[in-house]
Amino acid sequence: MIRPTPRQPGQVRPYRGLLGNWWLLVPALVFGAWRAAGAQHGTEDVGTGDVTLFFLALAAILVAAKVGGELIERLNQPAVLGELVVGIILGNLALAGIGVFEPLQTAPFLPIAAEIGVVLLLFQVGLESELDELLAVGASAVAVAVLGVIAPVALGYALSSVFLPGGAAWYVHLFLGATLAATSVGLTARVLKDIGRLDAPESNLILGAAVVDDILGLIVLAIVLGLVHAADAGGAIEVSVGPVLLIVLKAAGFLGGSVIVGRLLFVPLMRLVRLARSPSVPVVLAGAYCCLMAALAVLVGLADIVGAFTVGLVVNDEIGRFFGEKKELYRIDASITPVSTIFVPVFFVYMGLRVDLAAFASLEVIVFAVLLSIVAIASKQVCALGVFKRGLNRWVVGIGMIPRGEVGLIFASIGHTVLVAGTPVLGDATFSAIIAMVMLTTLVTPPLLKAAFSKSSGSQARIEAGRGG
Repeated sequence: MIRPTPRQPGQVRPYRGLLGNWWLLVPALVFGAWRAAGAQHGTEDVGTGDVTLFFLALAAILVAAKVGGELIERLNQPAVLGELVVGIILGNLALAGIGVFEPLQTAPFLPIAAEIGVVLLLFQVGLESELDELLAVGASAVAVAVLGVIAPVALGYALSSVFLPGGAAWYVHLFLGATLAATSVGLTARVLKDIGRLDAPESNLILGAAVVDDILGLIVLAIVLGLVHAADAGGAIEVSVGPVLLIVLKAAGFLGGSVIVGRLLFVPLMRLVRLARSPSVPVVLAGAYCCLMAALAVLVGLADIVGAFTVGLVVNDEIGRFFGEKKELYRIDASITPVSTIFVPVFFVYMGLRVDLAAFASLEVIVFAVLLSIVAIASKQVCALGVFKRGLNRWVVGIGMIPRGEVGLIFASIGHTVLVAGTPVLGDATFSAIIAMVMLTTLVTPPLLKAAFSKSSGSQARIEAGRGG
């Protein structure tokens, strides 16, 4: 980020005025254009396929997301939180009598743009992860990750069984538990970097466990989705070892097979790339491969994000293996970033748009959201039991695994769109409670993690002082 040059002593700060803050006018201009288009075509036609309105809607979302992200970052919070808040505001302005953005909630193009965003997000996460490092993580990281999945799923299932309205099916409780499973690697890494602790031993363990945690979370998602689809096909299904084992094998087979096949096919493709004159060829091939595997994942009953994440892992690994020192010339993640910068915020704003604040008019929903947040935070503290190495702060590890972020939103989004007998697995009230949980876990992690590290440093300093004395 470009920072302004510090003002020298005695130097007069130039008057910026309104022109110096021209970017503040952009939201107003976009809002005016959107409203004018709605008045011209009728609000019932807004976002129904008209090309002009599509681009106006995209402009409104992108500008709103950027403004929200910038403002929230000034409060030392991740931009994703601002994008969520902006979506919630736009989606609920009708409660204040402003219905101009209400058609965004039903615009047919928005779910597609959001899906592209989430696929690109998981593709990038895979590109930024090292396959060899994932395979070489220590037993402690694996133990932390396993505990960090089992405890939230179990406690989430129990909470849902007790507090959700009577008659909710078992797969609803299971899906809600699954949304609590995965830790957000991106948010955790961002927080650790911001507080200057990215190179701490606890941080290495947290990040390694969070990556494994995400993979386990994707497998859990695949299992739950398979059971939900089976329930939808047959009307009802008993939870037994056979179907679960089949889905586990399918998920593991897809992940493992994708890595093996990718390694076999990507090397010949890279040899062809060397014959090409344009350095953009690897990006095009990787993008096509990502789309292909995302579609294949859906065809075998998994989520498209599973395919995208796997492709990212394979592509990053093979680019480094094949090009060696010239890897930086063919960095796929750097080339994908401009596209993901456009579409990824759309996903988070869309998640916010789908939050119905009217659902929180019910005391039961508020209580459930609070309890869900408590369970989400407390269940990750079980991760501390997986820290085997002496001298590490277990509380730091447990707190570092708290944020759910984009992964929890992805799970919630899928649960809100997947239907069983024509009814979403996660209803509007449950979905809104999950969004509240994601936002709360995102908010509490930075101060808690900073405090835990400070306490750890203070204790270490006292120990060293005692030894010196």
